Amino acid sequence: MASYHCSIKPVSRGNGRSGTAAAAYRAGVRLSDERTGEVHDYTRKTGIEHTELVLPEGVTLDREQLWNAAEAAEKRKDARVAREFELALPAELTLEQRRELATDFAKSLVDKYEVAADVAVHEPSRKGDQRNHHAHILIMTRQISAQGLGGKTDLEREDKALRAAGKPSGRKQIEALRADWATRCNKALERAGHQERVSHKSLEAQGIYREPTTHLGPVATAMERRGERSERGDLNRGLGENHAAQAELAQAENVQSGAERMRAQAREWRTAQEQARQQALAAELAKQQERERLEAERKAQEKERMARELAERREKNRSRGGMER
Repeated sequence: MASYHCSIKPVSRGNGRSGTAAAAYRAGVRLSDERTGEVHDYTRKTGIEHTELVLPEGVTLDREQLWNAAEAAEKRKDARVAREFELALPAELTLEQRRELATDFAKSLVDKYEVAADVAVHEPSRKGDQRNHHAHILIMTRQISAQGLGGKTDLEREDKALRAAGKPSGRKQIEALRADWATRCNKALERAGHQERVSHKSLEAQGIYREPTTHLGPVATAMERRGERSERGDLNRGLGENHAAQAELAQAENVQSGAERMRAQAREWRTAQEQARQQALAAELAKQQERERLEAERKAQEKERMARELAERREKNRSRGGMER
């Protein structure tokens, strides 16, 4: 039975995340972050079936250049640098059909928002649910063209306006994108000759009353691929007895997010300390240069005074000698 999943969430520095780290993990590659100096190396990551950059016409950046440009364009310490789409791919489709479905959706995002998209298609974990084919699509929060990065996308501007008004952020466009993904999945299933269909609507709206499964996410997926049981995987396998288990899992994830924020704050503190040290050194150097300047002026004045006194003595001596004659 085909399953539907489409979550859309920001990649924000405020949560200790970066575009380079997110892209490196999802594509299973090594990327250097020019802003922080960190190297994100996920070349040993397994389970990646396909990766692809979808770029607007005229843009020729590679993955490292692309996400470093996205990071460099943002100055705020809590800036959003990317949007991530987590998508369940119908297990009924072939690898090629799943790849085409994901990249076609990415191309629609590129055309709609004038951004670049980074696509990674992942296979199910070896010991997890073998139907859990999925894709991650990272898009920039700024428009990009051959001339470089521009302003924020319509999605980000709408999101900012709604948040400023105290309303749910980005719901109108996000719901439209979720509906579009469901439509694309159903068309792909129909073309492949399958009867299964998916819906972006809630189970309640569909008249289905059962406990929804929990999306694994990157940490739990990595554990499952290593053959380790994860709490998310156990919940989906029916081992979670009640909502208390899910609440406990949510709390653990909040702790992890807090740790990531603390690491980001520690990096900011170290940067601030280094800047303060450099400023102190510069101030001390300026003081030393000022002392040297004043000392040079004092010596020049002293030399000038001595020369003036010597000239006066010589003049007196000449005057005295003239009087004696």
